[in-house]
Amino acid sequence: MNDHPIRILIADDHPVVRAGLRAVLETEPGFTIVAEAATAERAVELAAAGGTDVVLMDLQFGGGMNGSQATAAITARPGAPRVLIVTTYDTDADTLPAIEAGATGYLLKDAPPEELAAAVRTAAAGRTTLAPAVADRLMNRLRAPHSSLTRRETEVLTLVAEGLSNQRVSERLHLTQATVKSHLAHIYAKLGVDSRTAAVAAALGLGIIRR
Repeated sequence: MNDHPIRILIADDHPVVRAGLRAVLETEPGFTIVAEAATAERAVELAAAGGTDVVLMDLQFGGGMNGSQATAAITARPGAPRVLIVTTYDTDADTLPAIEAGATGYLLKDAPPEELAAAVRTAAAGRTTLAPAVADRLMNRLRAPHSSLTRRETEVLTLVAEGLSNQRVSERLHLTQATVKSHLAHIYAKLGVDSRTAAVAAALGLGIIRR
């Protein structure tokens, strides 16, 4: 049995959230909070410096790098700590990039303290913990792949929902307008709709994109 404590880095741009996570985890035996980061960039720096076993990572920071990008940067290094996403967002647009980036687990901020502690221990051991809502969504994607949007389709639809034209979407994602139109055609077919407005409404209703 390994007796050294699980060393935790908390990355969240809200001081109150960091303090709350610290308060919960410091009461757990075998945990030590080694650092806090208010930006994703700082989390990457601290994780790269070593001495951390598990990073608790929010997805949205005030500006700059987001949590999924930070997760990818952290997990790309050899001997990297495990990354456990702790966030309020559970749409496909949030969960899929984070999991693809290498997150070991994904919890929602309303998880009870004992669930958070268990997820940290599980992550430290290299195993996965998923919030029930996230696990259900992933299972549904596996059961009905024909109706699931790809990550790129989700990115396109997220920008359409923000009111961007095809031209603006193509510029933002570095795609041709023809490719954007092709993605939209696939989105319409998968969601059973025939317009941008209907596609956005359907995706919001299904929890694919965030309001």
